[in-house]
Amino acid sequence: MRTALADLARAMNCCYSKLIEGHDTHPVDIERALREDYSTDPGKRDLQLEARAHIAVQRWIDAGGLSGRAVTVGGIREVHRRFFELLPEGLLWAEDPDTGERLKVVPGELRPRDVKIGQYVAVGPGAIPRFLARFERACSRLGKTDAILAAAAARHRLLWIHPFLGGDGRVARLMSHAMLFETLDTGGIWSVARGLARAVTDYKGHLARCDPPRRNDLDGRGALSEGALAGFTRFFLEACIDQVRFMEDRVQPGRLRTRILLWAEEEMRFGRLPPRAGNLLEAVLYRGEMPRGDAVGVLGDTARHARRVVASLVDCGVLTSGSPRAPLRLAFPAALAPRWMPGLFPERVG
Repeated sequence: MRTALADLARAMNCCYSKLIEGHDTHPVDIERALREDYSTDPGKRDLQLEARAHIAVQRWIDAGGLSGRAVTVGGIREVHRRFFELLPEGLLWAEDPDTGERLKVVPGELRPRDVKIGQYVAVGPGAIPRFLARFERACSRLGKTDAILAAAAARHRLLWIHPFLGGDGRVARLMSHAMLFETLDTGGIWSVARGLARAVTDYKGHLARCDPPRRNDLDGRGALSEGALAGFTRFFLEACIDQVRFMEDRVQPGRLRTRILLWAEEEMRFGRLPPRAGNLLEAVLYRGEMPRGDAVGVLGDTARHARRVVASLVDCGVLTSGSPRAPLRLAFPAALAPRWMPGLFPERVG
């Protein structure tokens, strides 16, 4: 279950992360990209490839690729390098909003020139290594409580340094994911990106309020406002708690079972699934995984019928296995999320 939910949550994290940037790529299209089924429209294809790159990097993080290095200079640059190395040529360019000049983003390379984000002028390129070194010292080797707080605070501070020509927001979100994944042992089955994207105006407003210098001598000891950072941290952690509660509600065993079996009953009624397919789904749901040979006993039918039921559920994408002989496990296809995990993804338009 955890593996299946983590796979679905990666698509969710990617979908909402892209929405924060103003790109709408639905999880169904993301799943198609993972199967190398791309749109014929060049723009949509590029966004699918971008989503595929995000999921590849997050899967690497979830497998421990960034363990202990989420806030290190080397780790941050590696996340950027891995992500941009997988992007199509059309997404490797950043544009200066004032001059319209297009600049090539080199994977993993620190920013070689000045940039302006809205009204904020980022630190000069010569100062980036020094600021990143300070960032690493401040956010590393923390106790659990401070590490949770740092998952929020570090996101703004990295964006404020703005170490790259492009992709800083994506890198910051993947860094936050890695910090929470490691500190809380989340298993990757929930995503703060959903909460932030659903309140994106507030999210960006909190970030902007963290940019100016401290307001007075009571507003912290650093150059930037401690009060504004505390406000953003609270907002961020409240979004985390909201998403934990949301996912906890969606995976309540009784409710999840009911939603899955109602879907299976409807599919059987219309002849899209063979009889008793719901019995097999329910058995896999409660066992976690099941040897293929057990399907005969669960269904109380012939081996031929059992193979037909297994094949139909695999074709629907709701059962999966590592090989034709490996045990069966439940899967959560994005196309069924509205039925199985309602509210997980934004409603698709068109």
